[in-house]
Amino acid sequence: MLIPNPRQAGVLEAVRAQGSATVEALAERFGVTLQTVRRDVKLLSDAGLLARFHGGVRLPASTTENIAYRQRQALNDDAKRRIAQAVAAQVPEGCSLILNIGTTTEAIARALVHHRGLRVVTNNLNVAAILSDNADCEVIVAGGLVRSRDRGIIGEATVEFMAQFRVDIGLIGISGIEADGTLRDFDVREVKVAQAIIRASRQVWLAADHSKFDRPAMVEVGRLDQVDRLFTDRAPPPLFASLLEDAGVQYSLADAAPNDNGAPELDTPDTPADDTGDTP
Repeated sequence: MLIPNPRQAGVLEAVRAQGSATVEALAERFGVTLQTVRRDVKLLSDAGLLARFHGGVRLPASTTENIAYRQRQALNDDAKRRIAQAVAAQVPEGCSLILNIGTTTEAIARALVHHRGLRVVTNNLNVAAILSDNADCEVIVAGGLVRSRDRGIIGEATVEFMAQFRVDIGLIGISGIEADGTLRDFDVREVKVAQAIIRASRQVWLAADHSKFDRPAMVEVGRLDQVDRLFTDRAPPPLFASLLEDAGVQYSLADAAPNDNGAPELDTPDTPADDTGDTP
């Protein structure tokens, strides 16, 4: 399994930003030889992260299979950390949360490890392990089938387990946000749990880095109008900004520059807030 090195991660980011790129353009951008780029592109395409065409490379178009978990951990790692800090800055102490499966929600768990008085429900054993280091956080782990590749817990027993709760905030990650406003993922069993989490949450907060916009996936989790807040690392493309406004979703951008306390600053655009105006 390929874990992209920094240059290869940069190639992925460049292709994702443009949709496609030529080998020559990538070589010029990164100051390396054509042979080096071709070698990187072959490794990335063999790993399923990119698709090659004559003279260039593009994003794979699969809607049926997600990128492997270890590779997702390495992709957009800095963006996920900044999003996690932005989320943690808005989570009040002493509240109840559900965190679902995903590398972004795991980053959020790490950012919450010093919060006090949290009660966290999760179907992610990685999240449970991270937050169990916080003696002032009660962690409740869902029952169900443990998926070995990412330690996510899924299945009908997990859906039924989530139905018991009504928490202040449901914090979910997602594989893709499509141009019709649908939230999508790849595994129908995981999707059913995410839908149960949405139903069990007074507010739904979505954490998604910029690569999730206009990324296709097979199964519909829900729609943007079911989300109260979106945390991301870049301003959404114009089409999605309009969708967010129409859906009444408040979104926050995690700034790359730290403030005096060492935590990322939040740049909150002029977008609609939730109907209640209350933070749980």
